[in-house]
Amino acid sequence: MKWRVTDLDTLHDITIVGAGPSGLACAIVLARGGRRVLVREWKPDVGHRFHDDFQGLENWTRDDDVLDELASAGITVDFEHHGFMTGTVFDPSGRRHEVQGKRPLFYLLRRGSAEGTLDRALLNQAIAAGVEVRFNDRVREFAGAGVLAAGPRQAGIIAAGHLFETDMPDGAWLALGHAVAPGGYAYLLVQGGRGTVASCMFTGFRDQAKHVAAAVAFFRAHTDLVMRNPRPFAGYGNMRLPVSAMQGGHPVIGEHAGFQDALAGFGMRHAIRSGVLAAQSSLDGDDYTARWRAELGPWLKSGIVNRLVFNAAGEPGMKLAVGRLARFDAGGLLKRAYGPSALKNLLLPLAQRWYHAPLADPSCKHIDCNCVWCQHGDHAEMSKLNTV
Repeated sequence: MKWRVTDLDTLHDITIVGAGPSGLACAIVLARGGRRVLVREWKPDVGHRFHDDFQGLENWTRDDDVLDELASAGITVDFEHHGFMTGTVFDPSGRRHEVQGKRPLFYLLRRGSAEGTLDRALLNQAIAAGVEVRFNDRVREFAGAGVLAAGPRQAGIIAAGHLFETDMPDGAWLALGHAVAPGGYAYLLVQGGRGTVASCMFTGFRDQAKHVAAAVAFFRAHTDLVMRNPRPFAGYGNMRLPVSAMQGGHPVIGEHAGFQDALAGFGMRHAIRSGVLAAQSSLDGDDYTARWRAELGPWLKSGIVNRLVFNAAGEPGMKLAVGRLARFDAGGLLKRAYGPSALKNLLLPLAQRWYHAPLADPSCKHIDCNCVWCQHGDHAEMSKLNTV
């Protein structure tokens, strides 16, 4: 990376590159701490990678409810959200398992630029706190203090499917198996007459359309799936374990840093938390690297080990795991599965040796490929960002 000096911005104390959840959360905390904040986003609006689709904000990795965690950081929970304490999981054989938790397993959110989405709510809060947000502002370089939150640098996971209208009852369904989602899972989420069905793939990107069709066919056969006015959508995510999450002296947060769960791809909680940590480090004069390593690192490492075990166990292991989830408190089991442990510490060196290999999908070489990363990824722009 080449660093170039530009004219210093005297109107702002700090620049944040990127208006995703991590960047906006960072901006909100900094502005409420008295800093003059500028957010620069190269797309015309927030939520540009999303299409008003449903996503889950996980609520099992920590003791605190994730909504309380947001509130304690000063982020108002004024976006649409629906807690799900129950759900249905299909193992690779198609067997149905009902799971439930003692508190919401996740909160269903909408992502995109519309009112009620997480992205729009965070933007509104940032502006109300005094943050200046510039859209259509493609950053090549900047001077002074800054935070990098420009989104995924590569695609380690993609999700593709359909948004639709429906008369189905509200619910959450998940299906495991390589046919519907190689290395991942397919999901069906319905709330208030709207639905999202998708294949979440960790490999096999070139065959994205085939896996989406398989996921839709599966849910049609195993649920009361009825789609009206279906619209295609797709997205991608980046997972890696950074060394310092610093670049040119600037904190790197969210998916720009690779802060995403390596097992299932959940990233919103990590993203927002990393933005809050970067802001608090700046306000307190603390070491950001030390903070994220302490508060995110153990769970990121656990995810790497979980991904290794998931791949090694294959579909027989999936069947055993799903059966256990259905017999006990799913939230409690997931918390233990996602948390650090002595055994995972022993397995971590082996998992990291595998994980150091690029997560680029071997089926996708950016040549005659129609997967979402090849068609819409920001990889060309990511290499152009210079800071000082």
